[in-house]
Amino acid sequence: MLTAALDYELPETLIAQKPAEPRDASRLLVVDVPRREISHHTFRDLPRFLGGGDVVVLNETKVIPARLPARRPGGGRVELLFLRDLGGSWEVLARPSKRLRSGMKLSAGTEVVEVAESLGDGRWAVRGVDLPGTLARAGHMPLPPYINSNGEAEAAYQTVYARHPGSAAAPTAGLHFTDRVLAEVERVGAKLAYVTLHVGTGTFTPVRAAKLEEHRMHAERYHVPVETARAVKEAGRVVTVGTTVARTLESWAASGVPEGESELFIYPGYRWRTVDVLLTNFHLPRSTLLAMVMSFAGVELVREAYRVAVEESYRFYSFGDAMLLLGGGRSP
Repeated sequence: MLTAALDYELPETLIAQKPAEPRDASRLLVVDVPRREISHHTFRDLPRFLGGGDVVVLNETKVIPARLPARRPGGGRVELLFLRDLGGSWEVLARPSKRLRSGMKLSAGTEVVEVAESLGDGRWAVRGVDLPGTLARAGHMPLPPYINSNGEAEAAYQTVYARHPGSAAAPTAGLHFTDRVLAEVERVGAKLAYVTLHVGTGTFTPVRAAKLEEHRMHAERYHVPVETARAVKEAGRVVTVGTTVARTLESWAASGVPEGESELFIYPGYRWRTVDVLLTNFHLPRSTLLAMVMSFAGVELVREAYRVAVEESYRFYSFGDAMLLLGGGRSP
C-alpha cells in the first residue's frame, strides 16, 4: 500500500489547541463499519454504545515531563525528549542531533546530563546522577509541536486514570474520559480493564517510506496484567481506548508474551486477533496511527469518515474530538 493513501487535507483552524471543557463534551463521530453508516454524537454518549459483556480497555501510562531544554558546552541549544529508561541510562531524541558527541555534558540550568552514545536516527543514550529528578525539576510536558505550549495545555495533557509514569506522549483517546463517563460505562454493564504501553517514537514517528511495508517501528514497552488478559479472553466484545491499547493487545495476542517491547506495525492487510471496537482520535496524515485505523475499518470508509469530520468541523489531533469504530477489526 502506498503511503500517499494516508494523506488528507485539513484546515489549520481544525487543529485543537485545548481540550473541550468539560472533557466529555467533545464530539464523537460513530462509524458502524459493517453498515458503513456515520452518525454524530458527544463523548458522554459513549455508554449508549456499550453494554454487558463488553470489556473497555484503557492505557494507564502516565506522561512524564519528558521535554528537557539544554545547552551544549559552547552554548548552543538542544532539546532532549526522554523516551525510555534503558537501565543505567535513558534513550532520548535530540534536536538538533548532529553536534552531539559521546562524553559531551549538557546543562539544563543547574542540572547536568552526559551524552553516552548514539543510537541512530537522532536518538542518543544519556546518563545522569538522577535523571527522573532532573526531569521533575527542569523538564516540561511533551506537547506535540502543533499545540501552542502553555501551562493550561500542559496540565490537560494527562488522562484522569493515568498511574504508571513513563510516556513521552499521551494516549490521546483517553483524554476525553471523565470520572462521570467511566462510572456510566460500568453502570451499563461494561467492565473496565487496564494495560500499560509507554508511548515513544514508535507511536509518533511519521511514515516516510513510499510504501507502508517499508516503514520500521521503534520498540515501545507494554504490559498486560493477568486480570486484563482474563477479561479480554472472556469478553463478548473487546473495546480498546486508543491505538496504544490496540497495539498492546495485538502484540500480546501475536506473541503470547504479556510484558515486553512491541515493534508491531498494523496497517491494511493485517489480521486482527483481539479488538472488536476501537475508540480513537483523528490522527495526522502519514501516521502509523491512521494506518492502523484504516486496517481496522477499511481504507475507503476511514477516508470518508475523515472527509465528513472535516466537513462538519470536528476538532483534530491530540486535544481534538473522537471517533468510535463499531464492528471492525476481528469482527465478521
